[in-house]
Amino acid sequence: MSDHGGEGVAARLDHLSKRYGARLAVDDVSFGVGQREVVGLLGPNGSGKTTILRVLTGYLRPSAGAAQAGGFDLVRQGQDARGRIGYVPEDAPLYPHMRVNEFLAFMGGLRGLQGQKLHKRMDLVFERLALQDVRSMIIGRLSRGYRQRVAIGQAILHEPELLVLDEPTNGLDPRQIIEFRGLIRGLAAHCGVIVTSHILSEIERVADRVAILLDGRLVAVVRMDEIAAAGSDLERTFLELTPGMGNA
Repeated sequence: MSDHGGEGVAARLDHLSKRYGARLAVDDVSFGVGQREVVGLLGPNGSGKTTILRVLTGYLRPSAGAAQAGGFDLVRQGQDARGRIGYVPEDAPLYPHMRVNEFLAFMGGLRGLQGQKLHKRMDLVFERLALQDVRSMIIGRLSRGYRQRVAIGQAILHEPELLVLDEPTNGLDPRQIIEFRGLIRGLAAHCGVIVTSHILSEIERVADRVAILLDGRLVAVVRMDEIAAAGSDLERTFLELTPGMGNA
């Protein structure tokens, strides 16, 4: 089985390890995220998911091994690598007093976008995320679902090769969650996506593959179509691969 599912590789971890003092939070993890692929990153609390996301987005340096985004090493070529990444953390910080178009223009400027190129990218973001009707509204007055769309908008303004979504449906109502499934699949037409969620049914509906962690180690990378072909589902597969968690 290949370690990525697209024509190229949007991101790759090679024997990645991360220590916090004596504690080994991530232990020799390797997998890739293909272009136009959605990979779900799953594991119990404390399994290493957050640490991997922080390494992938350039917030932490690995203790051993390597991480790449868009073909650039996140340590040796950090600026180039981070320029290929869009990141939406859980409870993404926004400026509630700003209007949507003001915020995206500001964030685009921080990414080096100016003039016609910036306006063209903003128009594409408004269309892709269905934000046209709220483009002039104050962010603090938007619903949770629209605020999350704005957070994603700032992350894709610069056309990243990798989009990292940490719990993107957290706090959304059922209708918004359903809408976000299609949104995430649509985003994967333009870049690789890595997404975390504690709701396995949501990952099951959007991911091409899942990478499952336990105690900092990668226990499996499985294609969703292979799980379905075996007559199983993600919940059953997750429980089989993370034994002993039921009494935690």
